[in-house]
Amino acid sequence: MSVSAVTPGPGRLARAAATAATVAVVLVLVYPLLWILASSLRSAGETATGLSLWPQEFTWSNYTAGWSGSNGVGFGTFFVNSTVVAAGAVVGNVVTCLLAAFAFARLRFPLRRFWYAVVIGTLLLPQHVLMVPQYMLFRELGWLNTPLPLIVPKLLATDSFFVFLIVQFLRSLPENYDEYARTDGASPLQLFRHVILPLSRPAITATAILSFIWTWNDFFPQLVYLPLVEDSTAPSGLHQYAIAGGLSSPGPMFAMCVLSLLPVLLFFLAFQRLLTTSSATSGRMAAQLPRPRGRR
Repeated sequence: MSVSAVTPGPGRLARAAATAATVAVVLVLVYPLLWILASSLRSAGETATGLSLWPQEFTWSNYTAGWSGSNGVGFGTFFVNSTVVAAGAVVGNVVTCLLAAFAFARLRFPLRRFWYAVVIGTLLLPQHVLMVPQYMLFRELGWLNTPLPLIVPKLLATDSFFVFLIVQFLRSLPENYDEYARTDGASPLQLFRHVILPLSRPAITATAILSFIWTWNDFFPQLVYLPLVEDSTAPSGLHQYAIAGGLSSPGPMFAMCVLSLLPVLLFFLAFQRLLTTSSATSGRMAAQLPRPRGRR
C-alpha cells in the first residue's frame, strides 16, 4: 500500500479544518439559545449558578407560572397584542412598499429620481430623532395606548428599506415584459396585477419575513406608544414581568423568552420554504412569458 493512499491530501485537510471551524462557530452562536432553553426548566437557585445545558431537575411549572404574566395580565394577552401589531406591519409593508417600488422602478413620472432619493435618504435618519415629533403627532390624534401608531405608518410605505429592496428586485426583471404588456394594451394597473405581482413573490416573501421578525422583536416604539400593561406586546411584556419581580424568579422569565422566540422561528421556517418555492415559480413564469417582437 502506498503512503499517498493513506495520508490525506492538503485539500482534504483544508476541508476538515473548515468544517471544524464552522462547527465551533455554530456552537458558540447556538449556546446562548440552548442555555436559555435549559434555564427555562431550572429552579431559581440552579439558574443563578448553572452554566450547563442540562438541568439537574426539570421544573416544568416555570411555563405555567410565567404564562400567568404580571399585574394580573397573562402572557396570552401580550402574544395577541404582538400578533395584531406584527400582522398589521406585514400587510402594510407588503402592499404599500410593493406599490411604491413598482412606481419607482417601472413607471415614468416627473422628478421620479428625486423622490426616490428622498425616500432612500430617510434611511439615514435615526429612529430616535423621529420619535418625539411622531409622539406629539399621535398624541394630538388620540392614538396613544392603541396599536395605530405602530400600524398606520406601515400603510404609507414609510419603511424605506423595503421600498429599496423591492425596487432592486424589480430592476433585475427585464423590461421586455413591460413592453409586451403595453403592446397588448395593458394599463399600469394591469401591468402590475398580471406581470409584476406574480414575478415579485420572492421579494414579497422576504419583505413579509423581515417585517414580522423586526416588528415582533421591536421594543422601544412599542414601549413608548403602548405603556399600559394590558396593551403591552411580548417584548415589553417581558420587560414588565422583569420589573414586577421576574428577576427574583428567572425560570418563568426564561420560559416566556423561549415562547416569545417560537412565533419568530415558526414564521421564518414556514416562509423560508415559501421563499424557495416562490423563487422557483417566478423563474418558471419568467421563462414562459413570450418575448416581444423587436421594434421596427
